[in-house]
Amino acid sequence: MTAITLEDNYDDVLGKAVRGLKLTPEAVAIQAGLDLPVVTRVLSGEFDEHAVRSLALVLSLAADPLVALGRHAYKPDVTPPAGLVGFNTPYADFFVNAFLIWDVDTKQAVVFDTGSDGQAILAEADARGLAIELVLVTHTHHDHIMCLDALTAETGAPAFVSPLEPTAGAEPYGAGQTFQVGRLTIEPRRTSGHSTGGTSYVVTGLATPVVVVGDALFAGSMGGGMVSYTDALTNNRAQIFTLPDETVICPGHGPLTTVGAEKRHNPFYPEFAQA
Repeated sequence: MTAITLEDNYDDVLGKAVRGLKLTPEAVAIQAGLDLPVVTRVLSGEFDEHAVRSLALVLSLAADPLVALGRHAYKPDVTPPAGLVGFNTPYADFFVNAFLIWDVDTKQAVVFDTGSDGQAILAEADARGLAIELVLVTHTHHDHIMCLDALTAETGAPAFVSPLEPTAGAEPYGAGQTFQVGRLTIEPRRTSGHSTGGTSYVVTGLATPVVVVGDALFAGSMGGGMVSYTDALTNNRAQIFTLPDETVICPGHGPLTTVGAEKRHNPFYPEFAQA
């Protein structure tokens, strides 16, 4: 996966928190003791450290990581373990990730989401002599499943998705179900909030544990709480941040990161950054 920039800047984080808490810029300005024009400018991307720190306090965000985003100082640099390749493909005016993970001994592989270019995944698998045996969907927003039908048709691999978010071409996985592909064990964990059936997949069997999170979490941010901001925060805390710090996080947008890095640098989780 080539080096890519963060999905969100500090103003994206602020905007997601304001919307998630169902606040208005006017209400936030009053609570933070700031003039409304200052808040409006900050929410529009005009960085002001004093104002950002004041807003972080009101919005229950970690101030230092938020300021680091505003200064463009957070740049995660994660080397993926052998057996993991990511694909960053264009969709509309942004980019979306898909991942190919395989048992390095047996060459049995799993695709996580599809992005907008399934041919790139197929070409990589062919070049490495991999057999794609399974497709797992984190959530069914179109950018993540654009090539689902083509991938399953080409590989004959079954696809699975959360039963809370059914979609044509994928079977619902069962309660407590895990997947075994070669020496890889894959555990679905519910991380809904951005979407109704958002699922993160914990993968063990590589040199480092991996979790493919879709839009539940980004480096330095997270997906917007389109269904429930509270659930998104709670589920991420319970299902992602309880994993070992070295766990590699494969997000739906932006660069790879780790659980430990997000504890230190993600503004949405101040209890870790301030520990």
